[in-house]
Amino acid sequence: MSRRRALARYLAARLALVPVMLWLIASLVFLLLRVAPGDPVDAVLGTRAPEATRAALRSQLGLDQPLLLQYGQFLVDLLRGDLGESLNSQEPVSRIISQSLPASMELGLTALLLAALLGLAVGFSGIARPEGKLDLAGRLYGIGTYALPPFWAAMVVQLIFAVWLGWLPVGGRFPPTLLPPQGSGFYLLESLHSGLSTGQWQQLGGTIRHLLLPAGTLALLLSGIFTNALRLNLRRALSSDYVEAARSRGLGEVRVVLRHALPNALLPVLTITGITVASLIGGALLIEVTYSWPGIASRLQEAIAQRDYPLVQGIVVVVAALVVLVTVVVDLLVALLDPRIRF
Repeated sequence: MSRRRALARYLAARLALVPVMLWLIASLVFLLLRVAPGDPVDAVLGTRAPEATRAALRSQLGLDQPLLLQYGQFLVDLLRGDLGESLNSQEPVSRIISQSLPASMELGLTALLLAALLGLAVGFSGIARPEGKLDLAGRLYGIGTYALPPFWAAMVVQLIFAVWLGWLPVGGRFPPTLLPPQGSGFYLLESLHSGLSTGQWQQLGGTIRHLLLPAGTLALLLSGIFTNALRLNLRRALSSDYVEAARSRGLGEVRVVLRHALPNALLPVLTITGITVASLIGGALLIEVTYSWPGIASRLQEAIAQRDYPLVQGIVVVVAALVVLVTVVVDLLVALLDPRIRF
């Protein structure tokens, strides 16, 4: 079987698993919400509402139906792309997600880029002298940043740079004295486009100032993953047979590292990048809450506290779909770039 056909079969198998994974995740969220303590009717009406009003709302929301019937209706709506309406605001869940998701994606992608640049730089810095001071410092950095509690790190960074030094705002996504950029919801891109069009850069400056602390904190927490991954894989690549063969041919050490060892060491890092996207969801929740960032993680935390079943289910399904999609794309890229992979 040719490699192209094998790759096509591999991709088809991965794509076939996507709906199964999403069904399992959606079903698990549906079940956990129903068995968790608390009543969404109490969250909407309070505990002192008349029983007739409570019963009417329960019937309107379909919560008086058998659990299996609720589950079937949930799956039918999900297949039609209908995520329902929020129990509290009565807004379509899809609209709430479309308004909040760009903020989280902007924060997450910026943090991921900064984490990759910082982590790879630290991981590569000690390769010239293994077991030297730089290598030891990189090892300590990777372990230390990975072990930092996100909420504690966010508060410390906030205290230093926003409260004590006053360099950056404490929280929020945009200065309240300016009109936020309109359009896609990605303030960084929209304000950059506005600055290039009008020559006014206040929106871009305000966006960057509010983005620096949350994105920098999240990048610091994630950079240790890239540092450790590059150190381990680069050290393994430098002791491999093909690198020794390149050295025996008289190639310089810089060329051996950059042309032979580094490309092979970066392939596992690409896989870890896909896994890190999932880590962004858990880490972003604490970061968004600490910095009052109006993203999808903050909306999820509010929806869970309010027992807003449709909103929680919609957010989890959409986020899970994004994580699965990114994982499939990364696996495909690794399979395309690494000819050693067999299917």
